Amino acid sequence: MRIANDSVRVRVPATSANLGPGFDVLGIALGLHDVVEVRATAGATRTAVRGEGAQTVPDGEDHLVVRAVRAGLEHAGAPQVGLDLSAYNRIPHGRGLGSSAAAVVAGLVAARGLISEPEALADDVVLELATAWEGHPDNAAAAIYGGATLAWAPGAAAGETARTVRAERLDVDAALTCTAFIPATELATKVARGVLPDVVPHADAAFTGSRTALLVLALAGRTDLMMTATEDRLHQPYRRDVLSDSSELVDALRAAGHPAVISGAGPTVLVLGTVPERLESAVVARGWRAVRLPVDHAGAAAV
Repeated sequence: MRIANDSVRVRVPATSANLGPGFDVLGIALGLHDVVEVRATAGATRTAVRGEGAQTVPDGEDHLVVRAVRAGLEHAGAPQVGLDLSAYNRIPHGRGLGSSAAAVVAGLVAARGLISEPEALADDVVLELATAWEGHPDNAAAAIYGGATLAWAPGAAAGETARTVRAERLDVDAALTCTAFIPATELATKVARGVLPDVVPHADAAFTGSRTALLVLALAGRTDLMMTATEDRLHQPYRRDVLSDSSELVDALRAAGHPAVISGAGPTVLVLGTVPERLESAVVARGWRAVRLPVDHAGAAAV
């Protein structure tokens, strides 16, 4: 395997995972993007970052995109080279919009664009590598494939592949536009996951499973099911203590008839639909940033 191209430019979308009941399974790609350009050089690695996280993300070899490029090159058996990375980040960090998954996917897709045999880093391989990095596939799958995705780990049934994770795109209503309410504060994913119990009541698991199935229909256009389909008893109730403001906003929006959920591990609140301007303005007046986002149907790609 050799380096075939000197540079590659990749665009990768923000994502929202879980969508209420689909914990670690469902994700959706949103029309908010990071753009990274990677150049192969003979010198030391250099990084330049604009936008979100510009003052806080590690630089040089410690930058997450650089690390992901290196992992991709290693997996493909390609030589390691010096890297010039230029990143323009629009995805907020630490807000539950898939910023780390976007960085990992961007780096792996960039590595694919540099090598002579890009099939060595086909989408299913990128998903495998990104899931091993992230620990769960929901954000990574949506970032790779675009649209809404359902990801799962193969079982022991005959005919299953040796891969540890698989994903399929779901039909998404072309008219669906989401509204993200983004707070100024961040929350580490490990904090939000740390409050989840090891065991949940059987009734709550069955309830949430039924809502996940309904959500597949709701995303495809059965908007009359969306409120019921976004109900959850598996993770959001247990996160109220660490997501009190977000949980209160979810409650208020749902009481007003809008299918609001915690986006990923939070603290962003995502509405699967649009919110009237008067209500949106009232939430903004409380210190939230409101962004209306179409569904991104393309996923990560060299541009």
